[in-house]
Amino acid sequence: MTRTSTLTLIVGLALVATACGTSVDGGEPLDAEPPETSATSEAPRQEGSTTTTSEENAVVEDGLPSGPSALDDPRAEAFPDPLVPVEEIISGGPPPDGIPPIDDPVFLDVVDALDMLEPAEAVVALEVNGDARAYPVRALVWHEIVNDTVGGVPVSVTYCPLCNSAATYRREIDGVETTFGTSGRLFASALVMYDRATESLWTHFDGRSVVGVLTGAELESIAAPLLAWEDFAAEYPDGQVLDWNETGFSRDYGRNPYFRYDDEDTQPFLFRGTVDDRAKAKQRVVGIHVNDDSAAYALSAIDSEDADFTATPVTVGGRDLVILWKAGQSSALEGENVADGRDVGSVGVFASEADGQPLTFDVQDGVATDRETGSTWDITGAATGGPLEGSSLERIEHLDTFWFAWSTYRPETTLIEG
Repeated sequence: MTRTSTLTLIVGLALVATACGTSVDGGEPLDAEPPETSATSEAPRQEGSTTTTSEENAVVEDGLPSGPSALDDPRAEAFPDPLVPVEEIISGGPPPDGIPPIDDPVFLDVVDALDMLEPAEAVVALEVNGDARAYPVRALVWHEIVNDTVGGVPVSVTYCPLCNSAATYRREIDGVETTFGTSGRLFASALVMYDRATESLWTHFDGRSVVGVLTGAELESIAAPLLAWEDFAAEYPDGQVLDWNETGFSRDYGRNPYFRYDDEDTQPFLFRGTVDDRAKAKQRVVGIHVNDDSAAYALSAIDSEDADFTATPVTVGGRDLVILWKAGQSSALEGENVADGRDVGSVGVFASEADGQPLTFDVQDGVATDRETGSTWDITGAATGGPLEGSSLERIEHLDTFWFAWSTYRPETTLIEG
């Protein structure tokens, strides 16, 4: 690595530290005041927030257990045994919600916002009960959580820049609705959330409560992949997109505070532990977990230098699946701006059947066609032509993430490389 590249990487890590409220060498707050637009900057809390501070008591809802706050003392004796080593939950410096979630999201109709984002910009694509919404990563890198209600379902859309993963959960615990905030802590270089009902700590990556009165509880996850903006807009012209100009906070939206972080030749920031040496720590993988079976597919196993669209048949947990990949999505964590990263493509994982009929897929000239009916399919798993037009493949949850994160949470995973 040249001196210039090294200097650039150091500057990039400093920006990462600023956004996470940590020092580069691990775990303590930065001495310097963060920039005014930093995610750690003081910002007014949004009206209606139920956030508590470490000086306040947790807000406990009816139907949920009461007890001390894990934000105050994660080692409280009253808690069940933690699911992860408490000493590895590292303070990032900012207070709870110092990286502020968006609790009152404002949306625009897609047809009125086509030029708000670059075509290849990444968005988290969520559809519930016919309600389709896009959450631009240019906003999520600064806020990490959006508490929303989509299709009548209360959800928390979460994104962890340090592990490059988007995960969406139903924000209900034992039938009790709550919201989630950022705890100001990291575990295995990943976002640690807290619920505002009991202030238990939760790992973003798998939606488990790992410390606090709710230890052992799990959230219901909802498939919500990363997708290029132009593909979302094409598939959901009647959908909505989060208005990043109306978050209630002042941030330099569009700038990437994790400049050059998406580099597989560098190490994950504030990662404590041993990285599975079967692949580089920050190699991009598609992680799939079905029926207690886990598999990670390197991009080299599913993308192509010669084609803009691929269909890769796989079997995970006894289920026959297809991984669709389409060129045209920018890495949000590489360039100086979110839209400037290299093309990493968009991924969709689906059951390879429709209406009970098994399907096999071929791709030619950028179009996926099933052999059985001759229907054509797009990256969202929707049939765009042929006898099955109007049908959709069952979406299977997956994570576009870094190898170190997937292998930490799924250590028994199979790794498939091209």
